[in-house]
Amino acid sequence: MPIKENIEHVKQLKAKAAEKSGRTGEDVLLVAVTKLHDVDEINEAIDCGITDIGENKVQEIMNKYDRVKPVRWHLIGHLQTNKVKYIIDKVAMIHSVDSLKLAEEIDKRASQHGLTMDILIQVNSAMEESKFGITTEETGQMIQDILANCPNVRIRGLMCIAPFEDNPQDAKVYFEEVKKLYDEYGKIDHPNLDFKYLSMGMSNDFEVAIEAGSNLIRVGTMIFGARDYSKKQGE
Repeated sequence: MPIKENIEHVKQLKAKAAEKSGRTGEDVLLVAVTKLHDVDEINEAIDCGITDIGENKVQEIMNKYDRVKPVRWHLIGHLQTNKVKYIIDKVAMIHSVDSLKLAEEIDKRASQHGLTMDILIQVNSAMEESKFGITTEETGQMIQDILANCPNVRIRGLMCIAPFEDNPQDAKVYFEEVKKLYDEYGKIDHPNLDFKYLSMGMSNDFEVAIEAGSNLIRVGTMIFGARDYSKKQGE
């Protein structure tokens, strides 16, 4: 199916899942994940109404940034501190903050550019060793540490990557756990905390994630098709 039809299909599924949790499809932001997809495909998606795109790697943002039509960029993959400087003025939000050290580097670079960077804290609720993110128990302290030390960082919510399950419903418990944290810590009264985004759900499990409370989904394969991992980054 062409990209336009794929996007419409995802939006329909998004709306159905949102209705199950008493919301509408408009309440859930669709971020199109463009990892290893070329600029022509990305621009086609933007022409079809995509407003936000997500990249896993800094290098791909750098390679594509000047050739992609106006859009909001999200850094959704693991971010090394030494690469923050390259994307600090290019992305609207960083989803994968999992240490105070990284938050402090984002704060430093944001200050140099005279901006406040929106971030999400990545929570590894399943405690998978193969994934980045902090534990649910560490989340409260991480929020307090960032608020105390990073005046140029604004915490906009939480991000979670659930384990891949043959039956996506089996991942729901991990999403629900992070939703509880989102509801709890979103009540904190602080000028640099404004919870708006609960980033949970990808192509294989976004419907379940939405049912559990997600309001931002990161979808690539269902929009662009399977990735060609033989491609070089950013081609």
